[in-house]
Amino acid sequence: MSEQHPESVGRIWLDVVATARRSAADGLVVGTSGNVSARVGDLVLVTPSGVPYDRLGPRDVVGVDLEGRQVLGDLGPTSELPLHLAVYRSTAAAAVVHTHAVHATAVSTLVTEVPLVHYAAAILGGPVRTAAYARYGTPELAEAMLGALEGRTGCLLANHGTVTYGDTLDQAYERTAQLEWLCRLWLTASSVPGRTPALLDAAQLDEVTEALKGYGQPG
Repeated sequence: MSEQHPESVGRIWLDVVATARRSAADGLVVGTSGNVSARVGDLVLVTPSGVPYDRLGPRDVVGVDLEGRQVLGDLGPTSELPLHLAVYRSTAAAAVVHTHAVHATAVSTLVTEVPLVHYAAAILGGPVRTAAYARYGTPELAEAMLGALEGRTGCLLANHGTVTYGDTLDQAYERTAQLEWLCRLWLTASSVPGRTPALLDAAQLDEVTEALKGYGQPG
């Protein structure tokens, strides 16, 4: 464990594993696909490559620095490490979730931006873009992702899946779930023969974005 934050590292690692298991239980990934990470200072805790999530425990922690050098654990980090590090270097994110959610991935093959069929897009910062295709695990994919994430907290990866980030693992995961739901909704509405879904305009989305600032319980 980290000498500076041994307790927080252990706790957050268990949260990373729990979030990864949740993504599998909710059908957002299959097998060992997808990955989850969380940042603790200059340390990034990330799920390992090719290991079923139900086999991970407290002693299987995997940690790298912001340059990608492994500093914790014996298991190798996910092959999508460049995606996670790119987000942390470019934003104030504390957590990143990457999935292969079925409906979102299907939509990534159809559009360069998810149509504004619902105001849930405001939760992700606006119309969700699709990053251009590049092979998994490459710097090219990370670069394309950053372009799609500009001004957003989530994006689609063409013919691949989703990436979302947040201030907490719960927030990053909630954004993933909302993105998958949004894509499922658009696919459902657009599949009705002879009908075209009504879409929101930018002003309507801005109105929701403002209203969301006061959403939830005080404090």
